[in-house]
Amino acid sequence: MQNSGGAGGLAGRSVLVTGGGSGIGLGVADLLVRGGAQVTICGRSQERLDKAVAELAAAAEQSGASGTATAVATDVTDEESVAAAVAAATAQHGGLHGVVACAGGNETIAPITQLDTEAWRRTVDLNVTGTMLTIKHAARELVRGGGGSIVAVSSIASSNTHRWFGAYGVSKSGVDHLVQLAADELGASGVRVNGVRPGLTRTELVAMITEGGPILDDYLECTPLGRVGEVADVANLVEFLLGPASSWVTGQVINVDGGQMLRRGPDFSSMLEGVYGKDGLRGVVQ
Repeated sequence: MQNSGGAGGLAGRSVLVTGGGSGIGLGVADLLVRGGAQVTICGRSQERLDKAVAELAAAAEQSGASGTATAVATDVTDEESVAAAVAAATAQHGGLHGVVACAGGNETIAPITQLDTEAWRRTVDLNVTGTMLTIKHAARELVRGGGGSIVAVSSIASSNTHRWFGAYGVSKSGVDHLVQLAADELGASGVRVNGVRPGLTRTELVAMITEGGPILDDYLECTPLGRVGEVADVANLVEFLLGPASSWVTGQVINVDGGQMLRRGPDFSSMLEGVYGKDGLRGVVQ
């Protein structure tokens, strides 16, 4: 973790971060803790969460930050689990002021004519239903507290088609609409809801791409700023949307992708052609 900024206006505030045990979620939590926020991270793996909390605590101590991190093992596709996580974060810190819905993933990289239907359902459940449940239960606390901010992490795959990504881009498009719907409904209670769409961002999940090769070359060709994103690039935008500097911003879904949205999605044929063949990638099923 290399963030060095502060959680502008969020010192002492309670923020829940789903998917906070690794990747972008952990980077967001790090930035917030360094800025003095009281952060509760959620994820399925208690072992990973414990490691993340220790890492966050060490970073806070090293930087002299006053923020704290705690963890609650949570499955965002299970409503009781989500409700319990929100209740724990609220009870621990005497309220809830911000939420980052970062938990997500994909199990469906294949031509659409060969998609695994059950993997499709699991992906949609994780990305769309998981985000909905997080907003549903967290927003109740934000409304009770007089307002707050929710940020959902989407993907450039929702704004630019990513061939052979199956349910991922489709479900992230659902997250984008959910952001707008929630912002429209909750604005009357002082709750803002926004989304961010990261482009290719350097995390363990995509190391096989960012370490180099034809797919990375294609990403860079389609990215006007010509580099891979860093977790801090996304975390800085999330921090802004959580804080008071964005107090008149709601219902927005903002790409943080080096400008790739201006061109096209990546070409994964070099990875998938050996599995499905050229004909398979255009929909032919033997």
